[in-house]
Amino acid sequence: MREKLAIPEAEWPRAIAELCGLNHIEEAAVLSTCNRMEIYVVALSQHRGVKEVTEWMSKTSGIPVSEICEHRFLLYNKDATQHIFEVSAGLDSLVLGEGQILAQVKQVVKVGQGVVGFGRNISGLFKHAITVGKRVRTETNIAAGAVSVSSAAVELALMKLPESSHATARMLVIGAGKMGKLVIKHLVAKGCTKMVVVNRSEEKVAAIHEEMQGVEIIYRPLTDMLACSAEADVVFTSTASETPLFLKDHVKDLPPVSSEVGGLRLFVDISVPRNVGSCVSDVEGARLYNVDDLKEVVAANKEDRLRKAMEAQAIIAEESKQFEAWRDSLETVPTIKKLRAYAERIRVAELEKCLSKMGEDIPKKTRRAVDDLSRGIVNKLLHGPMQHLRCDGSDDRTLSETLENMHALNRMFGLESDISLFEQKIRAKVEQSQK
Repeated sequence: MREKLAIPEAEWPRAIAELCGLNHIEEAAVLSTCNRMEIYVVALSQHRGVKEVTEWMSKTSGIPVSEICEHRFLLYNKDATQHIFEVSAGLDSLVLGEGQILAQVKQVVKVGQGVVGFGRNISGLFKHAITVGKRVRTETNIAAGAVSVSSAAVELALMKLPESSHATARMLVIGAGKMGKLVIKHLVAKGCTKMVVVNRSEEKVAAIHEEMQGVEIIYRPLTDMLACSAEADVVFTSTASETPLFLKDHVKDLPPVSSEVGGLRLFVDISVPRNVGSCVSDVEGARLYNVDDLKEVVAANKEDRLRKAMEAQAIIAEESKQFEAWRDSLETVPTIKKLRAYAERIRVAELEKCLSKMGEDIPKKTRRAVDDLSRGIVNKLLHGPMQHLRCDGSDDRTLSETLENMHALNRMFGLESDISLFEQKIRAKVEQSQK
């Protein structure tokens, strides 16, 4: 299901535009990785927003709404903030504290720049999540040990091989993209000095080889993939192929591996969509592990991880409070705009009255002086109320006072008598969809 719902990075802007075209969605972001598919939105209505996003997901993936509803999870407001902060900190990853997810959260912000629907709230949320991710890693050292899906893949493979064969096991890496390169790096870190890398082009493999001095990296084209697999004890797959590279028929005729490496050929597939069909696990003499199996690696050193996670949660709680305060402070923006517009209407009307009484032959200089005088008086009168409407959200007392001031000013100047902002937005959306 994750595979069907996955949205490639190049299509994130299109997805944001489509989501924001829905009647009740104002802002949106997509976080689609090998291990999660998450959509973040600012909605004008919680119930309708969820309904529209779910229907959109169904339409783009071909999965029935009822099936999506069975497997989706929904988080609102503070819970959603808490979740993305935990995700960015690596607390929600298979490998606690892994660094790849922080890079992926950064990528959401990078891709979202200039995309209309990646608005103030959502971009503020993701930027704050990056800050949280960095802070947690710096202050808790949570990233010590296995820090990515790639390193967990290598650890899992070595866990399954007899220790005596770690130095001699024949390693094959298929795909030399980001994930493949990380697998190679982790294999080298674990003492592997020779491996075969299958890739479409030799260029990337040559670059990796240059980087890894003293390691024998043998390049083979994609056409040699099966021949290379026949000579490998462990096969790591991490390509962007839309269809599986290995099925039962490909694997069943491969020669058996020696008992020194446990008598089983290991396939460790860290791709989404999968590069190795689940049917491969039916083949005698083969074992298949995918992204979901990496949970086994994560089970190591639990106590230390929990302690670090608790430290991280304290940081997240503090940062969530700050972010929510910033969001609450945005509530005063419409009041500031309305108050300015209200004062400006009065200023212009009174200025016109004054100028008409002064006759038509007023020198430009006098007209400008009267205009400047009226602006000066309005600005000085508004300065106090405006100061009390602005707040950086750094402490609760200031924030609650600010919101009280906002409601008081709304009542005093009758600013709430206008058609509500919510209604305006809904009308604008409906009009747009009818065009």
